[in-house]
Amino acid sequence: MRQRVTKAIFPVAGMGTRFLPATKSIPKEIMTLVDRPLVQYAIDEARAAGIKEFIFVTSRGKGALEDYFDHAHQLEYELRTRGKFDLLKILESTNMESGAIAYVRQHKALGLGHAIWCARRLIADEPFAVMLPDDVIAADPPCLRQMIEAYEDIGGNIIASMEVPRERASAYGILEVSEDFGSYFSVDSMVEKPNPSEVQSNLAIIGRYILTPSVLANLDRMQTGAGGEIQLTDAISQEIGAGGSKVYGFRFTGQSFDCGSKIGFLKATVAFGLSDPHFGADLREYLQETVARHHDH
Repeated sequence: MRQRVTKAIFPVAGMGTRFLPATKSIPKEIMTLVDRPLVQYAIDEARAAGIKEFIFVTSRGKGALEDYFDHAHQLEYELRTRGKFDLLKILESTNMESGAIAYVRQHKALGLGHAIWCARRLIADEPFAVMLPDDVIAADPPCLRQMIEAYEDIGGNIIASMEVPRERASAYGILEVSEDFGSYFSVDSMVEKPNPSEVQSNLAIIGRYILTPSVLANLDRMQTGAGGEIQLTDAISQEIGAGGSKVYGFRFTGQSFDCGSKIGFLKATVAFGLSDPHFGADLREYLQETVARHHDH
């Protein structure tokens, strides 16, 4: 029986410069998508997948993110005494148990691989998940749960993937396929942000991974790659062949939104807003009227 995946790393050390001036005082990860901070979507997805330990790789200026997961005792008291139990239930759903969250600092922005390496001592010798909160995925069952179920069948390293327009390949890490099994495929090679003419595939890496401890050992070598940074894709690539653990791409069922860009954040806001049971119908009507008005002009 395979060792269960119960730990997840959330790399949240980035400065969020694409969202300035908003991120001058607010970490990007707690910017609100409809009614929840971005990071809450990732936490909810991880919980639904059975994750018990949440490891955040942070940097200076992320205090508000750490405070978000603390119990707000005064606010809880006020809601309770005023009988606002529906709001109290929402608030309590964001609380984390003592000891469930750990924070480690990434003091220099040396890349995603380096951020994962910073958490190595909290992982030790276990398989683990990596979740990038910028990638918000609407899926039922949740994406990470789909991946963990696949991991329990096939093991190895598993990378979430989806097809993108070939001309957009340079915005992603791209997976080249050796054997295709349908919902998952063996990875022959991984290329970080390639020129579209350099790759045969349009299967892009999305910010969900299940990784073996040997990837951390590869990161120990501190080899720099694209952009002069320590790339996670390079450390995973070293597992392909040469007796390493298998690397698979996983075609998840669902829709991914890149909330690290303004247009992606706007698209996610519309999509999640339309699916909201309370005001989705009102929003749909408003959007239809707005589009019609713009079309008339």
